[in-house]
Amino acid sequence: MSWFETSVCYQIYPLGLCDAPYENDGVLEHRLLKLESDGWIDHIKRLGATCVILNPVFQSRTHGYDTTDYLTVDCRLGTNEDLRHIVDVFHAAGIRVLLDAVFNHVGRDFPAFVDVLESRGGSECSGWFNISWSGNNEYGDGFSYETWAGVPYLVKLNHHNFDLNRYCADVVRSWERDYDIDGLRLDVAYCLDDGFLSYLRDVANELTDKRGEKFLLLGETMFGDYNRWMGEQVCDTVTNYEVYKGLWSSMNSANMHEVAYALKRQSGSDPWDLYTGRHLLNFADNHDVPRIATRLDDKRHLVPLYGVLFGMCGVPCIYYGSEWGIEGEQHFGDHELRPALDAPEWNELTDYLCALAHAKTASEALCWGDYREIAVSPQQLLFQRTSDHERVIVAINASDAPYTFHFDAGCGRAVDLIDGKDHDFGGGSEVGPFSAHFWLCER
Repeated sequence: MSWFETSVCYQIYPLGLCDAPYENDGVLEHRLLKLESDGWIDHIKRLGATCVILNPVFQSRTHGYDTTDYLTVDCRLGTNEDLRHIVDVFHAAGIRVLLDAVFNHVGRDFPAFVDVLESRGGSECSGWFNISWSGNNEYGDGFSYETWAGVPYLVKLNHHNFDLNRYCADVVRSWERDYDIDGLRLDVAYCLDDGFLSYLRDVANELTDKRGEKFLLLGETMFGDYNRWMGEQVCDTVTNYEVYKGLWSSMNSANMHEVAYALKRQSGSDPWDLYTGRHLLNFADNHDVPRIATRLDDKRHLVPLYGVLFGMCGVPCIYYGSEWGIEGEQHFGDHELRPALDAPEWNELTDYLCALAHAKTASEALCWGDYREIAVSPQQLLFQRTSDHERVIVAINASDAPYTFHFDAGCGRAVDLIDGKDHDFGGGSEVGPFSAHFWLCER
């Protein structure tokens, strides 16, 4: 077991939240300190999150994923000392910190690529990239190179090159040494070479031994068999896009069977379940997809949807601002998904997510328990999480009318971990419209 398995995560895109200009203007501004001065760290602690994921914070030309310097904090956010201070304040609040490691590609201003532009085949770094000297590109460089997803200013790194990999390993070691971070989010891990992932695993194990606790590798994956990127030789955990899609789609289409199938497929007791015992990172939205309040056709579904998110196996993650229901559609550049916010807000939805977070982290069954589906219908889902010492029944009603579950609970009474109310299973269990319940069964 590791600290991550009992976590509730909170994701921040600092360049957006802190209102940095999209184009790097070269002007030093200590915007990262806003996370402390504007009350974000206190807010995250109050919410019940125990781990924060910071998207790119190192020098880049635009959005952070076109890195130009892995060892210097982006001047639009501040200095290296600012980052260390913010990590220390998070730690003092009991919150772990993951940094975004963008090792699949770099920007054209990355020094090693600039050296290739200047020295061409004579550059010692030419092997760091996949270059065709007989080609050309839209910049007229006189050679072509592999990019990420066809984006010309995102130059793909060649992780078959051992010198490059040693450089990246030293970068990771320096981040841990200089900032005392607790792990990494590996950007587009599904694009990274398997051998490089295994090499990073060795580095993470080395840092785990040094720290005496897990140095986490969280891989960004989309779809497919997550076991390819998750295990002893690769990432500790990955992003769960499969259930993400099922969450909002089940609500919009009144088809709870969709998310129920995904949950059972991933964590059920059938022989073909895939990830039982794993703790995938589960989310309702992030910096790459529409805000969940925009994605849902009926915002009243936020309550049952987040009930599934926090009740299911794995680690829930909240994206900054979504805890009070801000909206944002996905457009080119994703600016609307990564907005500047003056200060955190708090409303009834935030109260609810706070209750879910505290219920999750306090419950052995919700953190480590197995998964068993009890009942599913178009707008209702009932499942059980059982650990060595606890049993929690999760009841979800996504309809606009009350619903009564009839089932053998195996006990007479329970307490709802969300609101603290007693529950009697006798005569059926009626739940209100658009609701979720975590019933801790009496032993």
